Amino acid sequence: MAELYTKYKSLSLGVRILIWMAIGIIGGVIFGEDASVVKPIGDIFIKLLLMAALPLVFFNLISGITSLSDISILGRLGLKTIFYYMTTTAVALAVGLSMASFFRPGDGMTLTEEVDKSFGQAPGIIDTIVGLFPNNIFAAFSNGNVAQVVIFAIFLGVTTLMMPSDQKEKLQEIFSLIADLFRELVKIVLYLGPLGVGSLAAATVGEYGSGIFGPVANFVFVVWAAQVIMVIFYMVLLATLSGRNPLKWLKLTAPLYATTTATTSSLASLVVAMDIAKNKLKLPNSIYSFTLPLGAQINKDGTSIMLAGILLFTAQAAGVEFDLASMVSILFVGLLLSEGSSGIPGGGLVIAFIFVEAFHLPLEIAAIVAGIYRLVDMGNTTINVMGDLTWTTILSDMEKREASQDPSSQTGD
Repeated sequence: MAELYTKYKSLSLGVRILIWMAIGIIGGVIFGEDASVVKPIGDIFIKLLLMAALPLVFFNLISGITSLSDISILGRLGLKTIFYYMTTTAVALAVGLSMASFFRPGDGMTLTEEVDKSFGQAPGIIDTIVGLFPNNIFAAFSNGNVAQVVIFAIFLGVTTLMMPSDQKEKLQEIFSLIADLFRELVKIVLYLGPLGVGSLAAATVGEYGSGIFGPVANFVFVVWAAQVIMVIFYMVLLATLSGRNPLKWLKLTAPLYATTTATTSSLASLVVAMDIAKNKLKLPNSIYSFTLPLGAQINKDGTSIMLAGILLFTAQAAGVEFDLASMVSILFVGLLLSEGSSGIPGGGLVIAFIFVEAFHLPLEIAAIVAGIYRLVDMGNTTINVMGDLTWTTILSDMEKREASQDPSSQTGD
């Protein structure tokens, strides 16, 4: 027994997480809904991750920005990143719409339930942009508004770069030290990862194990199939633009997907993604500390697939057909709404309600999808975070190649 424990202790954290996730799945199958008794353990794990996430993002981002030698580098990286995220989100919406149009999961579904339609209005572009800027940074931290925290960190980081060199160096050292402090805090939290992930897996399988065999099985299949296509798309981009071996990359990043599946939270998974970027992929802090937090807020490829699936599922169930012009409109509205989904569990479902309402379709589908939403959201979160890490890897490798060709071009560590 002691020898077995010693062997277990020698395993990497990622392998231990995968082992406990498998144990949790088996426990969920055996005990059914009774397995939910361990869910509080998983909930505590999520809370601890979220506790560390915002300060880690804030100080890591400032540390990364202040390590740059030139403000122009930040602008160049930012433009590339935003363009990439917007492009892949549009691709994800198109994939979701295509799959749902081809397989038509809503055909044969009869909508009968009454649903409260008080889900709010679709946000306008101006409101969305204005909402990115905080008027009270303490409120942004308190409310867990990642976008506003990121904006404040960028302003503070850029201001630091503009300070006199002696003051800039002192501030950079302080920010770097505090960032290291929160990275150590994350390491402590991640020690609970195997037990937390296993508990969440057991509770999820115990509660929803039979849900995929109901009337929404086709919908779940369509969304999952579209998400698989998106993974293939990422791997093609990775091999083409970065030159890395996709299978080796997936092996290195595997612990992240156990976390995304178990927590269904981009924000909670962010700390794991940053740890993998630093320790597994060996990417520069100046890049991953910028691209990963930004991606957690604006890059929602998995959520976009789900939005497209729910919208067409509802339309097909209601006997509504969209022409090509309507599909283009759906693409743009979906692109806008996906940026507004939060990084917490279930945030995408609220956006889905707004999306369906924006096209004047019956919201009854929400009552059906909400029951099995976690099954879909596990894939949503995984695709969201995988997309962020894929781009972070590609951008890091591109910058490394450029730096090797031009010694004056550097992004820092």
